[in-house]
Amino acid sequence: MSDSALFTLKSSVCVEPLVGRWPAWPHVMAPVPFSLHAMNYQLRTLQSYLKNPPLHEQSSRDPRLLGGAFVDAAVERAPEIAALLQGMEEILKDNFDFATALTEFHNEIVKEAKGESLERRYARLPPALRGYVELVYDYYNRPIVRCLEGMLYESPYYKKRLQSLRLFRQEHDLSRPYYMSTPRLADEEALEWSVCFDDPRIDQLFELDRRPKSLAEIGELLGLSFDDESRLMNFLQEARPARRDRWSGTGVRIRYFGHACVLVETAEVSILIDPLVSVRPESHEIERFSYDDLPDQIDYALITHGHHDHFVIETLLRLRHRIETLVVPKNCDLFFGDMSLRLLAKRIGFDDVREVECLEEIQISNGKIVAVPFLGEHNDLPSAKSAYLVRLDGKNVLFAADSNCLDSLMYEHVCRTIGPVDTLFVGMECVGAPLAWVYGPILPIKPDPRHTKDRRSNGCNSTRAFELARAVDCRRAFVYAVGREPWVRYLLALTPSDDDIYMTEIGSLIRRLAEEAAVQAERLFGKAEIYL
Repeated sequence: MSDSALFTLKSSVCVEPLVGRWPAWPHVMAPVPFSLHAMNYQLRTLQSYLKNPPLHEQSSRDPRLLGGAFVDAAVERAPEIAALLQGMEEILKDNFDFATALTEFHNEIVKEAKGESLERRYARLPPALRGYVELVYDYYNRPIVRCLEGMLYESPYYKKRLQSLRLFRQEHDLSRPYYMSTPRLADEEALEWSVCFDDPRIDQLFELDRRPKSLAEIGELLGLSFDDESRLMNFLQEARPARRDRWSGTGVRIRYFGHACVLVETAEVSILIDPLVSVRPESHEIERFSYDDLPDQIDYALITHGHHDHFVIETLLRLRHRIETLVVPKNCDLFFGDMSLRLLAKRIGFDDVREVECLEEIQISNGKIVAVPFLGEHNDLPSAKSAYLVRLDGKNVLFAADSNCLDSLMYEHVCRTIGPVDTLFVGMECVGAPLAWVYGPILPIKPDPRHTKDRRSNGCNSTRAFELARAVDCRRAFVYAVGREPWVRYLLALTPSDDDIYMTEIGSLIRRLAEEAAVQAERLFGKAEIYL
């Protein structure tokens, strides 16, 4: 190896962002959901593990129990879990006090306040909440504790110092433990970098994907000693500088990166929807587009909603230096589970964040981006969410994400405003997660089992997807892979089969669109390249 050698990250290297050793996702970033989730899920899951480590280890390896609250840690690592639990109880004591106060006060005021003025109740606020909440009524005199989210990001409840990055080589697509239930313990095969997510040095690390650096430069960036350089080499490969310009052909090219991640390009503009990009593991059977298949500059990245598989902090941090403008939907700023994606994006280091509302337009070269209403998929809870219509070269493409067509007339109204849709992209996870799965830990009361079973995060089934396609008068439709790519299993905990309900419903949609509407439709998987 010459002294002038330049290196980039190996294609199998993941850089996983962590908060207090747990994988980072929106509910462990925003201060209120973080406090509630840490107390009601993370703490209880670790306590459960320590009561019976063999049960957790065994259950983590049972495909039928994927997504359950089981820590995927070997029995002999129980002392490390105990130390992590003790550290959380000490470091997050004020967060737990806040979560307890918020829950108890919210439940108390809901029982007591019946429409009289709420002004006198400010004097009864618990100390943990003072200065961080507003008390309001809805139109039916039901009280709401509105958390002042911007204030809370500046409070001690936002534990920025717990953020870090973990570099590791991914052996195969199924090697990552489930994101929500398993903290990342120390690993001799991994590199730990204690760095806050808004630190500009993170951009320098990820610039390696297109601008290789010397071993000494990389070691200095990560704060490694000379003795660590041989270990660092496990994550690097020798490479020459490479520039990846945007596509220069005619018309519109669309690249499917898996799940709901799609890159739309013309010679003038590049747009990435719901960035979730996989590395290429050392052993893999399914080909995919990865980071080296993206242009050096991404003009717009569009986020449809704040679920962990659409607002993917791991991918967003890696692409931050390439993304010119991040576009996010506006939240209603009233319920503490409905976090601001704009504030969150700012906290992970994005400077140019544009927040859009219903039918708001962004003008782009030879076209525009339009925010389209997004119904359903959130267990009937308010949440920041938006589908997007992208108009380029006279073609209208609707990226409906996980929208559920609960009212087809809404799409007819949209099309009267912006014109018919040529091409539709839509998800069909028609049997979504129950209410308690993600939202349970942040609700002020435990949901009724009947409600949690009935209120699911459903996307379209075949009937509703057909109604959506007809309402927008599309001539071509693509259905996302509904979690079938193996690299999203650690996020979605799905074990798909060829005869499951998702495949049955997708097959029914494709047949019906062809027979009744002369619409060409297909299910996407892994990677695809489409030209308009």
